[in-house]
Amino acid sequence: MTRKNTATSLLDPVLIKTALWGALAKLSPLVQWRNPVMFIVYIGSIFTTLLWLHALNAPADASMRPSFVLAITVWLWFTVLFANFAEALAEGRSKAQAASLRGLRKETWAKKLKEPVHGSAFLPEQATNLRRGDVVLVEVGDVIPLDGEVIEGVASVDESAITGESAPVVRESGGDFSAVTGGTRVLSDWLVVRVSVNPGESFLDRMIGMVEAAKRQKTPNEVALTILLVALTIVFLVVTVTLLPFSIFSVQASANGTVVSLTALVALLVCLIPTTIGGLLSAVGVAGMSRMMQANVIATSGRAVEAAGDVDVLLLDKTGTITHGNRQASAFLPAAGVSPSRLARAALLASLADETPEGRSIVELARRSGTTDENPQNVLLVPFTAQTRMSGVDLPAVGASGQPAITLRKGAVQAIARHVEALGGAMPHDVVATADGVAYRGSTPLVVTEGRQVLGVVELKDVVKVGIKERFAELRRMGIRTVMITGDNKLTAAFIAAEAGVDDFLAEATPEDKLALIRKYQSEGRLVAMTGDGTNDAPALAQADVAVAMGSGTQAAKEAGNMVDLDSNPTKLLEVVETGKALLMTRGSLTTFSIANDVAKYFAIIPAIFVSTYPQLSALNVMQLASPSSAILSAVIFNALVIVFLIPLALRGVQYRPVGAAALLRRNLAIYGLGGLIVPFAGIKLIDWILMAVGLI
Repeated sequence: MTRKNTATSLLDPVLIKTALWGALAKLSPLVQWRNPVMFIVYIGSIFTTLLWLHALNAPADASMRPSFVLAITVWLWFTVLFANFAEALAEGRSKAQAASLRGLRKETWAKKLKEPVHGSAFLPEQATNLRRGDVVLVEVGDVIPLDGEVIEGVASVDESAITGESAPVVRESGGDFSAVTGGTRVLSDWLVVRVSVNPGESFLDRMIGMVEAAKRQKTPNEVALTILLVALTIVFLVVTVTLLPFSIFSVQASANGTVVSLTALVALLVCLIPTTIGGLLSAVGVAGMSRMMQANVIATSGRAVEAAGDVDVLLLDKTGTITHGNRQASAFLPAAGVSPSRLARAALLASLADETPEGRSIVELARRSGTTDENPQNVLLVPFTAQTRMSGVDLPAVGASGQPAITLRKGAVQAIARHVEALGGAMPHDVVATADGVAYRGSTPLVVTEGRQVLGVVELKDVVKVGIKERFAELRRMGIRTVMITGDNKLTAAFIAAEAGVDDFLAEATPEDKLALIRKYQSEGRLVAMTGDGTNDAPALAQADVAVAMGSGTQAAKEAGNMVDLDSNPTKLLEVVETGKALLMTRGSLTTFSIANDVAKYFAIIPAIFVSTYPQLSALNVMQLASPSSAILSAVIFNALVIVFLIPLALRGVQYRPVGAAALLRRNLAIYGLGGLIVPFAGIKLIDWILMAVGLI
């Protein structure tokens, strides 16, 4: 596949320039107050700016030197700007993706049919004037004007502008491949399409809205973390405020030292509150949605991305996900006393109303075996449905009207067994044995019957994907339970489940069965993810916590899901889960680092602001910083610069590894907890050495 949605480089000059202007624009108080932690830094920057102006006119002690206050003020403003820059950079990447999608929108003309039938008269109409329910004709070379459902015709469609996939896809009426997307081009034949949206509501318009991260709502976990950060900020704010009267009392009681300056207190507050994660929290969330987009998955909200990281049950369709999905009829296995030609013809007629790929493969196999295409007239077709799991045809009686003389049916073993029993017949033992043998081979048996006489079995073959068993083993190590869903009988399902290595399976699944299974897991407190592409998947997709609809699927499926996979690759669900977990890991890692590095800042600033009153505190100057002023300024500079150095990590995310939760926790604490303790000590000492070397302090 040729990727269209490649990741935008962090060093893209246009992106950086836009982010710099965005960082300045975000200095508005109306923007800053939305981030409580950085709003405190914002207020502190304004306050020290006023202190600097005051110091210019009334110089006081060394801690109130205008140059020192100005240096603190400048780096506090840099702290705010760096946090704004991180968020603007993340938003800029998403807006660049949205801009590329807008470029796909074209002003097109449509052929609006007066009657919803090919061959009827049409009038040229601009796409912007079409409305839901209008019917249009799209011929070779035409651009499909708006999203819709094919109601007549079969054609090859180029969807590379949307999916990035160069190979054309087939779109036709009926089944799960009837949805077409506005902006795609018909390469062959023709389609009659009923428009399913109004202008501005198309899939492309919704994609653009989805990736507009500036309008992103905070996710539940993000809200909870924000509350925690606000609580920590309030605690440190109260502690810092009480230090001023404590310092005044201490100086008066000991008649020694100087009262701590307001500049030093603001610096202490800013360094102790969790500014690192506070400044990067929004960028992490925006970047999570952006990374989904780079994987060709459109998430409707950050909530969906976050939920993907918490999923502990995956429901996966067998066909196309666990197996290659090209299950084809491979053999006709007649019952005792039935000729192969009779079975093949009955299977062909019973499959005429089956629009599934399996049904069509039966028709093709029968024709290849020499069965003629001459079909009886005035037959009643019985289409395949997920509920009945059968298709067939009712042939009219000869010389009579009313009741049919022959009923041909083809379907799943259990469905046909119930059908035959309802007619007073029974499944022959040899047919049951044949069907069991097919199932044990990992194939799918379908039974064909004429009236209550069972004619034999059709074998459908499919192959488990290479490497899928290892992927499921990784998910198991992650604590995620995998459940295969299939319409196959239990024997076939059990064989495929064992070969693929899934934890459980649901055989002979109907839409109601899928919905009931999801609700069962959710009632146990589990988060459930699933994929789907058909209208019959819509109820289960709407119920699932993470629902990935295929871009090639029906409109109903895409509207029910909270993610859309443009590649229409059912295995993408595994990648979605990993991306969601990477988002949660990134947020947790940065939070751990932010809280841990406060320890070093404590050892830098607390001794510096009280050492004149309590000389014994010099023992806490473990970094051997040159002077109190240098210690305070070094801590403030490090506090600002660390945001810059962590921006790439916030936007690219922490690499996820499929190991257990305990192992992930140990790794997180070792790298970001211990690292958060060590790095600031080295960083602050290095900055102190530079300040002294250049004579700034």
